[in-house]
Amino acid sequence: MIPETLAERVDALRQFNRLFTRRIGVLREGLLHTPFGLAEARVLYELAQRDDLTAAALGRELGLDQGYLSRLLGKLEQQGLLERTRAEDDARRLLLRLTPAGRDAFAPLDQRARDEIADLLGGLSDVEQRRLLEATQTISGLLEHGLKYAEPFVLRPHEPGDMGWVIHRHGVLYRQEYGWNEHFEALVAQICADFITNYDPEREHCWIAEMNSAIVGSAFVVKADETTAKLRLLLVEPSARGLGLGAALIDACIRFARRSGYTTLRLWTNSILVAARHLYTRAGFVLVDEEPHHSYGHDLVGETWELKL
Repeated sequence: MIPETLAERVDALRQFNRLFTRRIGVLREGLLHTPFGLAEARVLYELAQRDDLTAAALGRELGLDQGYLSRLLGKLEQQGLLERTRAEDDARRLLLRLTPAGRDAFAPLDQRARDEIADLLGGLSDVEQRRLLEATQTISGLLEHGLKYAEPFVLRPHEPGDMGWVIHRHGVLYRQEYGWNEHFEALVAQICADFITNYDPEREHCWIAEMNSAIVGSAFVVKADETTAKLRLLLVEPSARGLGLGAALIDACIRFARRSGYTTLRLWTNSILVAARHLYTRAGFVLVDEEPHHSYGHDLVGETWELKL
């Protein structure tokens, strides 16, 4: 029987995850009775298939934070399992390649993985094997697009100290890019203070984006009333633009608002924020009101956008 509510469906999928991870043994200290953990084994696997990967490309492929991946690669390099060589066509690019010792270490890991899956399938009839494989194809087809950690950034909930970053970077970036004065920073500070003071975790959320262990973005959903939520303080650092982070933050806000029972997601912005307005349009928001105002030392046109959920 398929669970009816979202909470029940979450519990059911988590139960499947626990069953599957236990069945294939990924929770053991040494994966497949080897000295490698799951992340190390996956890195060895990817490098065994290709010899043209850079660390950045590998991080994107695996959805790993670059800081964590750097430490992991350093460990494997110290063990003599991988090496970095300069690309023939571009000396600036360092390619990751398994050493002969690395390939020797990977071989039993690969064979044991094949043996375990063969053993799993061997306990099923031909009809059951086909049902299992059809189910995995269905799961892959549903989940292969828009994987949460398939990009070089991760989104996490807010922690102590994050509000200070949000206030500081809004003040600095909007001064640099639009010439806005400290009154805008004061507005952001008030929004952050209200969020922390009145925080309702069931109906409000903050996302902090990190890349290479550094904060590079933010977005908030806050309650306006029982049916309407506000998207606030969307920010993407210049160093993280062009990677899809802004769209990912907006998408996270939309999903949360829907899941929390809101029927409308509203935001307020200004007409000069062209890049942000483009993202809002692509996400389905519609401009419902605009009004000239003088704020932050400039004549601006404020805009209200809404998305029916």
